[in-house]
Amino acid sequence: MKIIRQIVLYMALALGANTSFAEAPTTATLEALRDGDMKKLNFHSAPQTVPETAFERGEGGTGTLADYRGQYILLNFWATWCAPCRVEMPTLSNLQTAMGGESFKVVTIATGRNAPTAMKKFFDEIGVENLPLHRDPKSELARQMGIFGLPITLIIDPEGREIARLQGDAHWDSDSAKALLQALIDGTGAS
Repeated sequence: MKIIRQIVLYMALALGANTSFAEAPTTATLEALRDGDMKKLNFHSAPQTVPETAFERGEGGTGTLADYRGQYILLNFWATWCAPCRVEMPTLSNLQTAMGGESFKVVTIATGRNAPTAMKKFFDEIGVENLPLHRDPKSELARQMGIFGLPITLIIDPEGREIARLQGDAHWDSDSAKALLQALIDGTGAS
């Protein structure tokens, strides 16, 4: 019954959206889509600025969260020693496969002491091939973003502001997560 309610609500959002003047869905609308693990997702009353602190890119060099402006990102902080991260990461990979594109991307950053070889082994063991192996080795970005404990996942809007946060692991490939994220993407008029 909850899934039917979510589908009806999502369809109402989709049918009611004017593609030329689409408005972001309200927090109440998004909260109504939360079910299961997504009930742990907390929307901020106002978007929060994210720091420009550099992290190490998996493919080499450095990057910042500003590199992702123009799209929604689901930013996951994790570590190789984190047991809940091992369970959650495949669901993030599934979400990237299902929804990743120009408007949305899953971004993963290992924070703290995580050797690149250990990170690669972690992904290989759980069958993840489509997520970045970015690192925050001194936890500078994590500290500035108030990341205490792992995993923690943030939703960052196309303007580069944090709009929601979930502490702990979640099933990011669930119908509830997908409906919520699709409502965000559709609500901005992004394709």
